[in-house]
Amino acid sequence: MAIWPPTLGDFKADKFTDVTNREDDRDDAALQQCLDAAVAYVEANKWDMDFSFDELDTRPKPTVLTVLGTLRQAGRWFTRRNSPEGFVSLGELGSARVPAFDADIERMLGIGRYAPPVIA
Repeated sequence: MAIWPPTLGDFKADKFTDVTNREDDRDDAALQQCLDAAVAYVEANKWDMDFSFDELDTRPKPTVLTVLGTLRQAGRWFTRRNSPEGFVSLGELGSARVPAFDADIERMLGIGRYAPPVIA
């Protein structure tokens, strides 16, 4: 069973491969803000999932893919905070466009164009 909601430690472990960056707490407030927003976003868009872990609720519980998708979405938003126009500077290499959405994240979370059809 996946642990919901993901913690700041989970987010830093996913975002930073270098242990030194994981121990650095300078950006913790911004990282936590992006993580909280991503958790709220996923909970709002995955209404067909039980995030309260109620034993009587028959909806599926969050999976490892849900947790990973949430962490990756938070990471995208953390990166985009420095690129409000959608471009990030790469120093001598120039700049690169940061797209507004990521198909891999949408696929992991089952949202956007990867959401199951809904009959109203």
